[in-house]
Amino acid sequence: MSRDEGWIATTEVEPKIHRQPLDRSGFDSRTGIYHSLDQLGELDKILTIPKLDTATFVLSKFPPPDLAETRVALIDSVTNRRVTYMQLQRSIRSLATGLCHGLGVRKGDVVFVLSPNSLLYPTICLAVLSVGAILTTANPLNTESEIAKQVRDSGAKLAIVVPEEVHKLLSTGVPTLLTSRPSDDSSLSVEELIDGCEPLELPQPRPTQSDTAAILYSSGTTGTSKGVILTHANLISIMTLLKWSVDETSSQNDIFLCFIPMFHIYGLAFFVLGLVCAGTTTVLMPKFDFQAMLDAIQTHRVSNIPAVPPVILGLVKYTGKGGHDLSSLRKVGSGAAPLSKEVDEGFRKKFPWVELRQGYGLTESSGAATFFVSDEAAKTHLGSCGRLIPSFCARVVDFETGVALPPCQKGELWLKSPAVMKGYLGNEEATAATIDTNGWLRTGDLGYFDEDGFLYIVDRIKELIKHNGYQVAPAELEAILLSHQHILDAAVIPIEDVEAGQIPMAYVVRAAGCELTADQVIQFVASQVAPYKKVRRVGFIDAIPRSAAGKILRKQLVSLSQQQVLSKL
Repeated sequence: MSRDEGWIATTEVEPKIHRQPLDRSGFDSRTGIYHSLDQLGELDKILTIPKLDTATFVLSKFPPPDLAETRVALIDSVTNRRVTYMQLQRSIRSLATGLCHGLGVRKGDVVFVLSPNSLLYPTICLAVLSVGAILTTANPLNTESEIAKQVRDSGAKLAIVVPEEVHKLLSTGVPTLLTSRPSDDSSLSVEELIDGCEPLELPQPRPTQSDTAAILYSSGTTGTSKGVILTHANLISIMTLLKWSVDETSSQNDIFLCFIPMFHIYGLAFFVLGLVCAGTTTVLMPKFDFQAMLDAIQTHRVSNIPAVPPVILGLVKYTGKGGHDLSSLRKVGSGAAPLSKEVDEGFRKKFPWVELRQGYGLTESSGAATFFVSDEAAKTHLGSCGRLIPSFCARVVDFETGVALPPCQKGELWLKSPAVMKGYLGNEEATAATIDTNGWLRTGDLGYFDEDGFLYIVDRIKELIKHNGYQVAPAELEAILLSHQHILDAAVIPIEDVEAGQIPMAYVVRAAGCELTADQVIQFVASQVAPYKKVRRVGFIDAIPRSAAGKILRKQLVSLSQQQVLSKL
C-alpha cells in the first residue's frame, strides 16, 4: 500500500482516533473531509500533547545544561550581542519571579506587551506565561487610540513597553513596566527585574490546557480587529507541529533570521516559541529593512529565513548592486499572505540553490495549517501553500449551498484541529459566525485542494470583486502585475460601478525612472485574462500599504480611491 493510499487518523470525532481509507488527495468522499497525508506512520506520536502549560513545555525542550551554557539562542543583528540558552532560561525565571513576587502578577491577569523585536521579547513572553498570566501583544506603530482600545478590550492589568512608546499608554491608566530604564528615569524596568531577582517558586496551581494563554488581535484587514483567544493547548499543539517541521526540514546548525514581528502570530509561534523548542539559533532584527536583511545574511551566514511575499518579491527584484554574499542561504519560507506562482518561479530562477516553501495559517489556527515538507513537492506545485500538517483536517465548502467539495473545486476553506482558537474575546456573535457547532473554523479564504492534496488559496472571499455577476480574485491580477519588469509592487481593489456593480482598480508602484502609463498597465493585464477580469482603472502610488505581516491593507486603498474621486468633483 502506497503512502498516498494509506490510512490516516481523523479528528472529526475527538479525541478518539479511528482509521479510514483515503485517496491520494487525502479526501474522504463519504464525509467530505480532507486529512493530512504527512508522517502517516508517526501521527500518534506527533500529536501526543503533554499536559503542561506553555512555558513549562518550552523550558522542558531547552538543551541540557552542558549544551545550554554554550549554545546560542539569540543574536542581536545590530549589536551582535548573543544570548545562550542557559542565559535565556535564567532571564525567564528571574523575570517571572519579579512579575509574580515583586509586582503581584497572578494567574489569569492579562499583560499587554508593546515592543519591537528584541533579545528581551522571548524572555518577556515566556516569563508572562510562566506566571500563568495571559499575553496580549501589539504593534508599536499602532496609534494611541488603537492601543487604548486593545488594553481596554483585553482587560490588561499591566503593560510592558519600550520607553519610546510609553506615552501611548498614559490615557489608559494601566500600570507600566519599561523594558529598559532611561538614565533620567526612576521607573522600574524589565532589565532590573532580571538582574535583581533570584528565581523563586511560582504560585500553584499551574494553568490547565484549556486556560487562555494569549489574546492576539487579528489584523482587521476586512473588518474590525478582534481578540483571538488561544489556549495553552492551542500553543503547545502548534509548537509540537513546528518542532516537527523544523526537525523534518532543518538542523540545529541552521541560523534563522527573524524580521517577522514577534507580536504577530507568525513571529510569536515560530520564533518566540517554536524555534526555541527546536534548539536553533536566531538572528533578530528590530524591524525590517531590506539592506539590513542582506547585511545580516552575509554577516551571520544565515541559512533559513521565514518571510512574507513582499520580501520574496524584493529578493526577486534585487539587482545585486550591493555585492552581498547570499551563498549561505539554503531555505526561505513564505507565509501570512499568498505567494503567486510568478514570484515563486522568479525566485527559483534567481536563487536556484535555495529551497522555497510556502505555508498557510491564520491567527485563529495558531498560525499554521499547511506546509511543504519536501522542496521537490514545492517545485512541482508552484503557487500551492503545501499539504495539511498533522492534526489538521479540512473541508472546502460551497459558500452558497454549504456542500463539501471534492478536489479541484473552489470553495471556502474550513479547518479543524487542536490548534484552532477558543473563540473571539467577548464576541459570541463573531465566534458563532466563524466556528460552527462541530468545531469547524470558517477561514473566509477561497481555495481548493488538487488531486495530490496540495492546497491553493485563491483569495479572501470578502475581497473578491463582483463584476457583472462574475467573481474576480485580486490576487490573480496582482500576480500578473508583479510579473511586469517595471512594476515593483501592486494591489487590486474594487471600485463601485453603476452598470457592472464593481470594477477592478490597480494601484501600482513603478520602478524608479520608469514612465509606465495607466493604459500600458491596463493593456498588459488585458492580454492575459478573460475580458471580465480586466483592470479598468490604474493609480500610481509610492508604496502599497501593508500590515506588519505583509498583508495588503485594501481598506486604505479603497478610502484613497474614494478621496481621489471626491477631489475631482
